[in-house]
Amino acid sequence: MATPTKTADRARPTYFPQLAAERLDIALCRASAAVARAADARAGEEGLGVGQHLVLQMLDAVGPCSQQTLSEELRIDRSVMVSVCDDLEQEGLVRRERNPRDRRSYAVTITDAGRRRLAQAQTSIPAFLEDTFQPLTPDERDQLSTLLGKLLKIDT
Repeated sequence: MATPTKTADRARPTYFPQLAAERLDIALCRASAAVARAADARAGEEGLGVGQHLVLQMLDAVGPCSQQTLSEELRIDRSVMVSVCDDLEQEGLVRRERNPRDRRSYAVTITDAGRRRLAQAQTSIPAFLEDTFQPLTPDERDQLSTLLGKLLKIDT
């Protein structure tokens, strides 16, 4: 006697491609989440979290900043930013000093050790970007960058 086929044994319908075609917002969110997971995995291998990397990169580029400025510019929640800066400070990669323009706040400054750690971490970014965006041609990557800039209202 043949056993009935269970629903779980049947091929699952593939609805997501249709959904992604109909709902660009859903497709973009899923793509963003996939890239974020890949970045977190790579960051874990490097021993420097994505948020930590971004903070070091911004401090190196623009100089000392308040945690509030870092939080706003990098779009990292303020409570998370405190933890990111605490971890970086414990590792000697940044230091907090009273902000000379506003004694109520602290300015976060990258240290020489932080610059060295940032330079080390930066070496893996080209390979990460190549792996992550490998399905796209260079022209498609440029186009994606332009389109995302428009969505984010960033002049590229």
